[in-house]
Amino acid sequence: MGFRYEIRLSGSGGQGLILMGIILAEAAGIYDGRYVAQTQNYGPEARGGSSKSEVVISDEEIDYPEAMNLDLLLAMNQSSCDDYYPDLKPEGLLIVDSTFVTQVPTSNAFQIPFTRIAREKFQREVVANIIALGALSQLSSMVSPKAVESAVSRRVPKGTEKLNHDALRMGRFVAKRAKKEWMQGKVMPEIPKEDLLDSY
Repeated sequence: MGFRYEIRLSGSGGQGLILMGIILAEAAGIYDGRYVAQTQNYGPEARGGSSKSEVVISDEEIDYPEAMNLDLLLAMNQSSCDDYYPDLKPEGLLIVDSTFVTQVPTSNAFQIPFTRIAREKFQREVVANIIALGALSQLSSMVSPKAVESAVSRRVPKGTEKLNHDALRMGRFVAKRAKKEWMQGKVMPEIPKEDLLDSY
């Protein structure tokens, strides 16, 4: 039996989760050559309503496209963390945007302030999703960083390529730092602002 890896990207409408899911699916499918399925769901509000995008990655044809037993959950706000954490496998990976997620249900989670980084480093909150995508590609081996870079180039608006690639690299940088602390046996706290911004 082949592997099946389920990812749910969740948060609010306007946080770019649908685009993030499409980029991730194209990275895994087009550039890494895996089987992939991508689905999305969002509330009636254009901005502020609930939003989620799911990506299933496999080495064989996917018979059911929706994620039910998550290997990775990205929560960009508190309600999505609360709602979807029960769907995460016990050994699954939880990544949260600590700008908005202040009550984390487990100490075994990566807490990175993606939105705050976007505001303070890039003065563009809109790239928080790309920063999160960079972190995800650093923390999970299911998609290669090179494939993600190619998919970002393909999908972002013309003229924003440098901004988005800088955001992607920033996400990988902060995730690498967080992972290093975890490997040293430390609890994964929210990374201090000065470590995120001043040392990049």
